[in-house]
Amino acid sequence: LNTMGETVDRFPLFPLGIVLLPSEVVPLHIFEERYKTMIGECRSGDTEFGIVWLSDDGLREVGCTARVTQVLAEFEDGRSNILVAGGRPFRLLRRIDDMAYPAGEVELLDESDEPVQDSLASEAHARYGDLVEHVTDERPSVEDLADLDAYGMAATIEFDAGSKQELLELRSEAERLAYVRDLFVKTMKRLAQSEEAGELARSN
Repeated sequence: LNTMGETVDRFPLFPLGIVLLPSEVVPLHIFEERYKTMIGECRSGDTEFGIVWLSDDGLREVGCTARVTQVLAEFEDGRSNILVAGGRPFRLLRRIDDMAYPAGEVELLDESDEPVQDSLASEAHARYGDLVEHVTDERPSVEDLADLDAYGMAATIEFDAGSKQELLELRSEAERLAYVRDLFVKTMKRLAQSEEAGELARSN
């Protein structure tokens, strides 16, 4: 059984319509006052905040820490365009409502130490290579593939938020590799079907 991870109180939270994965880099446009305040504090203190998926079913409880890696543009009214990178998954234990922006007590989630079979890793890498090759006509090198974990592969492909959330909630790399392998296979099938359907698919 896993021990509890480290808990952080009064951790800034940014509920968004996206799921951020560890190692993924996404652009954000900051325009609401409370998030201008929050991002300003995180930038000046070089601290993290958490992105939590605000789904149609409400706020999910597992999110991902994020850090501002680049400021792309700043406007006179305080709005900004930034790049953030995903850090590690956390669970929201409770909301805290007395701050200038949403916050909560969060538990940083530990990994289970289930071993990863080499065959599983190479299969996931191969299916990912197939997909990248299909989309870009270039296959990543074996060395480049070997450096990528499940999050690293998933972060480069456009998946729906529900799939990314499921991936974020898995606590072992073995489970994640199996999950992304199946996602890559499904995505390849879907691409092949839509290509076969061709004009028909486009006219629907």
